[in-house]
Amino acid sequence: MVCTGGTGVRTDEIASGLAGVEERIGEACLAAGRDRGEVTLIAVTKTYPASDVRLLAGLGVRDVGENRDQEAAQKAAECADLPLTWHFVGQLQTNKVRSVVGYADLIHSVDRGRLVEVISREAVRQGREIGCLVQVALDDDPGRGGVGPADVPALAAAIDAAPGLWLGGVMAVAPLGEDPAKAFARLRDVALGVQERHPRATMISAGMSEDLAEAVAHGATHVRVGTALLGRRKLFVR
Repeated sequence: MVCTGGTGVRTDEIASGLAGVEERIGEACLAAGRDRGEVTLIAVTKTYPASDVRLLAGLGVRDVGENRDQEAAQKAAECADLPLTWHFVGQLQTNKVRSVVGYADLIHSVDRGRLVEVISREAVRQGREIGCLVQVALDDDPGRGGVGPADVPALAAAIDAAPGLWLGGVMAVAPLGEDPAKAFARLRDVALGVQERHPRATMISAGMSEDLAEAVAHGATHVRVGTALLGRRKLFVR
């Protein structure tokens, strides 16, 4: 995790970052003719301590994203008293599902049928209802996860039919080196196709610190922001 300064200094840093991100989201919504209330900010807090999550909560942030189970599980436990919605946004291996289902309210990175089966079984076992998004691959890089657009309808249907799960919509990461606007336009088309079959699956999770404006312009309902909110990540060195 990163080293942070005193509580007062860190509060000011995070408040400043939050104000800047909120301004950018507001401007993007205005440019797109959308209401600010249509876009949810997910604070991605990987490598940052639970104390930062508490500061964010104190500033009104209610949605927190993590992409590594070991770190996320510990933070979620430390912040269990806070009114937060936890989003798991990283690639998920089946051997981590039991842990993730224990704290995550939504899993954004569902990209294969086997994962749907395991999450469903564990959600039922724990008596939870887990929101799942289909991760869409907008390029040919298998290392980034996701399924191709042609395979999205079948995976969405599997989630929708699985006990203990509800289909939220779709998620994607803009391909490296491509105009994010073009990528998010493709994602919007995929999302609309899902919504035709599943009208309640309205979530489009897209956009990060560098490309949130392009994502909002193309219908993103959730943006996942870390660096612009909390600062550049640095390894803690004693």
